Amino acid sequence: MAAFGVLAAALGVVGLAAPDALLTVMGFAPVPQGERADGDHTLVFLTASSMAALNMGVYYVLAALADWKPFFRWTVPFRLLTCAVFTLAVVTGRAPAGFLGVGLWEGLGAVVTGAALRYEKRGGHRPLMSESPAGRPE
Repeated sequence: MAAFGVLAAALGVVGLAAPDALLTVMGFAPVPQGERADGDHTLVFLTASSMAALNMGVYYVLAALADWKPFFRWTVPFRLLTCAVFTLAVVTGRAPAGFLGVGLWEGLGAVVTGAALRYEKRGGHRPLMSESPAGRPE
């Protein structure tokens, strides 16, 4: 989860600092600044989305550091929903084919997270530090 958080935060920073680079990575053709039509709010939307990605990345890192399992469980269905919506956007022509990678990343992340939670629930978890009987690090 921490790795996903760092990646989300990094992509958020890229979107804030170099929005055209992020558009290119997602399969969109960037429009040069002087050629944007009046009323084109692409950069406003990208700024808001990038800030949300930065915040979300920090939330994921903090949840991972706290080993907050309920947060991880909550992400699984919503990341699967995100996968479905983004995939549908590509299939219906609302987004370019390159955007499919974003949906697949979310779906894969949900599956891996769900599998890891199930593994730990079945006793596969081994703490990184030795723990006292009360569950606190010694």
